[in-house]
Amino acid sequence: MIGKGHSIARTGASIDYGWNQEKDAEVVFKEHLAGDSPKEITEEFKIIQSQNERCVNNTLSFILSPTVEDGHQMSKSQLQEITRLFLKEMELKNRQAIAFVHRDKAHTHVHVYVNRIGFDGKAYNDSFNGKRSQLAADNVAKQLGLTRVREVQQEKLLELKGQRMAIKHINDRVLETRPKSIDEYISKMKVHQVKVIPSINKSNQLQGFRFEYKGVNLKGSDVHRSMTGGKLIGEITQNSGISRMKEVPSSLKLLDKTVQISTNMATSIAKGLVKQVIKKSLDVGIGF
Repeated sequence: MIGKGHSIARTGASIDYGWNQEKDAEVVFKEHLAGDSPKEITEEFKIIQSQNERCVNNTLSFILSPTVEDGHQMSKSQLQEITRLFLKEMELKNRQAIAFVHRDKAHTHVHVYVNRIGFDGKAYNDSFNGKRSQLAADNVAKQLGLTRVREVQQEKLLELKGQRMAIKHINDRVLETRPKSIDEYISKMKVHQVKVIPSINKSNQLQGFRFEYKGVNLKGSDVHRSMTGGKLIGEITQNSGISRMKEVPSSLKLLDKTVQISTNMATSIAKGLVKQVIKKSLDVGIGF
């Protein structure tokens, strides 16, 4: 089961979408609400939200998506239990909340709307809400014996074992040529029909790389654990003469642009350098 979540400002429009009868919508969960229409529910949300006018994105919106097979077999009461446990995991009990199931597509999913403002007028801390939603949904799936995201991902990776091995083999051949920049590495991978796609966030930080090969698109860590962004950049930067932690770059040139290196990636590069120093020391007998 997958969970997604974020804070929104358009409460009325969102609840109206959730209650869309064209999508075979059905209310599966309702807490501290009396209304029987999107307009009435929205007004009840607003009464509580009026206690905290500083909070603009004052409604929490979540989507819970069981796998296609699990979703087909779920009754209204089971979807209600999933929603209840999810809100418990998110520490959102005792708040105004309503959830609708949509069965208009093969993939049954639940839209959950929760008042971000509590009865005490305080706003729920929505930091890392997306990640927390994923973890909460996974915990619920584990509790109820549903298919977990990790299981689905593992099955997918097993199915793509041949393509993953091919990408890894090409990567190893390219690294043997000791490319001295990421651009050179990307160019050489392209010669072998592997498209390397940098993952750059909104803060212009490089998060890693995805690899596209014969219709398959995978992130580096799914190809092989040695192909994470930090490990690849660490190996390539060593080719250009970097050998000490204090030399780890905070930015680099990538496809004619300067991008920042995230803290996690810089840490990974530094760890790689430490391992190389230890290995070289052992190779020459230092420490014996």
